[in-house]
Amino acid sequence: MDDIINIAAVLPRMAQQQPDVPAIHYPTGRAADGRRTYESWTYRQLDDASSRIARGLEKVGIGRGVRTVLMVPPSLEFFALTFGMFKAGVVPVVVDPGMGIPNLGVCLAEAQPQAFIGISKAHVARLLFGWGRGTIETLVTIGRRWLWRGHTLEDVKRLAGEDPRWSMATTTADELAAILFTSGSTGVPKGVEYTHGNFVTQVEAIREMYDIRPGEVDLPTFPMFALFDPAMGMTTVIPDMDFTRPAAVDPTMIEEAVRTFGVTTMFGSPALLDTVGRYGEAHGTKLPGLARVISAGAAVPSTVMRRMAAMLDDDAQVVTPYGATESLPVATISSRVVLHETALRTDAGAGTCVGHPVRQTEVCIIRIDDGPLPTFSTDLLLPAGEIGEICVKGPVVTRAYFNRARSTALAKMQDPAGGFWHRMGDVGYLDDRGRIWFCGRKSHRVITAQGELYSEPCEAVFNVHPAVKRTALTGVPAGASQQRPVVCVELEPGTPAAAHPEILAALRTIATQHGHTRSIDTFLVHPGFPVDIRHNAKIDRTALGQWAQGRL
Repeated sequence: MDDIINIAAVLPRMAQQQPDVPAIHYPTGRAADGRRTYESWTYRQLDDASSRIARGLEKVGIGRGVRTVLMVPPSLEFFALTFGMFKAGVVPVVVDPGMGIPNLGVCLAEAQPQAFIGISKAHVARLLFGWGRGTIETLVTIGRRWLWRGHTLEDVKRLAGEDPRWSMATTTADELAAILFTSGSTGVPKGVEYTHGNFVTQVEAIREMYDIRPGEVDLPTFPMFALFDPAMGMTTVIPDMDFTRPAAVDPTMIEEAVRTFGVTTMFGSPALLDTVGRYGEAHGTKLPGLARVISAGAAVPSTVMRRMAAMLDDDAQVVTPYGATESLPVATISSRVVLHETALRTDAGAGTCVGHPVRQTEVCIIRIDDGPLPTFSTDLLLPAGEIGEICVKGPVVTRAYFNRARSTALAKMQDPAGGFWHRMGDVGYLDDRGRIWFCGRKSHRVITAQGELYSEPCEAVFNVHPAVKRTALTGVPAGASQQRPVVCVELEPGTPAAAHPEILAALRTIATQHGHTRSIDTFLVHPGFPVDIRHNAKIDRTALGQWAQGRL
């Protein structure tokens, strides 16, 4: 088994080393005294359940290399199914249901799935919208199977039987392990090809970056991040929340889980941390024992970091890994560095510092180009301090998008020296200490008569206004070769409408005080920015630009 490169291969080892340690706690309800109740599985139980499912899936025809849609909400069955699929060498196809029916249809058509595993409601949607019609051959239902054919999860477990000779699929580092779709917040979602080597390297990088050790307890508020926990020997506590609306989390549920289980690590999007941090600031809430809070999905504002850090012990930190579905982690930075060193530069328009590249990952900045660049060349490189596109190379970098040759060509560059570079689609620069400064998405830059404007440096100088929750730079008309820059403004809750003219006048004054924002004179108050379903943090600037154009 030591020769197998598979994200699930560590699970049997952990089951041997710590068989009775809880692997997962899942909330099931409330006791008579009001306390939250949980159903728990040990590492031995999770390993046994996932192996049984792996054997059963093979019996019904879902085996190594079979692309299989997985539509199951976070639950004990979700973990057992996911690890069972990896053990059998099945290729999960993972999409966000919140990306919308049209995008779901496009994504599943591109993935050409051969099997579909989902709850009853997912199968109803599959039939109604024709997902996978013409390619799906095998069906498995979690829960009640109605009028459609196929097997239930109970059938799969029953067919598995007991087979002491069964062993995990002998997958290799370069073998396709999963197709994970991007959120689609910056364009049509794309299926990222993950190999088993990508997953294993990713886990090791995260473990090393944050010194995570077996026996720790994690509270992951993003389901996919929870899958790393068993590979690191951590106990997972599934929070009581709606995973499609992280910004709407009830902070008391987070506090209760942290205190009940002695949580040492929590993962949350910036939007979730904003909600929890505001609650903590208002109530003087502390989260003792929480050693690290990991946040990703978008840049984390320093105000959010400051509120969250105030809830932690003195030696604990908020840490933010930089990366994307196509490559994670690329870099990392801590709240201690941000709050004591880089935040002032960010507020002045320098962009957001995301830290030094992680070990084994190379980073370079190339000139901005919206077309494909098949081959990397040193002629493309920009010097330190100059804004260009961020590119990365290393073992955590995925190699292609599934069935998206054009997208792959736009994102990958072959390196004549060996390997390939991934173009992040982000703009930024390297400082004289080798740190990456993020300046926004390449597709979000606004092209004006005076030059190009980048979202992060522009928005930061306006976000310091005490009445502003956040701002978003957009250009109108959308897609024009020359645009009018517009800043949409989301104000702090409770800001009276009578104060809007004075606030906007103050923002216009701020714009004149910085060289890179002097061309901006149009500000529009927006009732609430449209954001992505996955993290509730990435702003849908296309929709915002259309709204702004309608207002003007």
